[in-house]
Amino acid sequence: MITHIQGRLIEKKPTDVVIDCNGVGYILNISLHTYSQIPDQENLKLFTHLQVKEDSHTLFGFSSLSEREIFRLLISVSGIGTSIARTMLSSLTPKQVREGIAVGDVALIQSVKGIGLKTAQRVIIELKDKVLKIYDIDDGIAPNNNTNSDEALSALEVLGFSKKQSERVVNKIISNNQEASVEVIIKEALKNL
Repeated sequence: MITHIQGRLIEKKPTDVVIDCNGVGYILNISLHTYSQIPDQENLKLFTHLQVKEDSHTLFGFSSLSEREIFRLLISVSGIGTSIARTMLSSLTPKQVREGIAVGDVALIQSVKGIGLKTAQRVIIELKDKVLKIYDIDDGIAPNNNTNSDEALSALEVLGFSKKQSERVVNKIISNNQEASVEVIIKEALKNL
């Protein structure tokens, strides 16, 4: 619903910030990672996640899209709420969380306050495939966030190719040419399928 907030930084604390956006002050809960990324300048833009409960609406702010994506993946796991996800992103960087999940490092995930052995194992089991699908762990790029690749995959599915096989071929094409157009991706994929 609210994807980002940009405005004048009014107040900055390790747990939250207040941003004045056209005369309205928004309080955003943040992680220590985001706190360390916020410059001390007046104008600020944070990506947001809005949590709606029956008794409250809470905004969470993130310095990067990748941190917000990891936060959303974490809260999708049973037993991980927004508080624990925020603690995890305060204890570890988003890259450390991604890599820990990708390689199955239970000890790293369990090192976060509030996460026991079973929850750490559940996080890895439920998120490993998603993290590996979204991120290229070696260099941190997110090839599947490329809208051209998404459109090409959709077109290939309509043409009758399996999703898994198409994804493998399209990801290979994107890794060789980040700026490839939809047409180029489809043509190259058809040669390789």
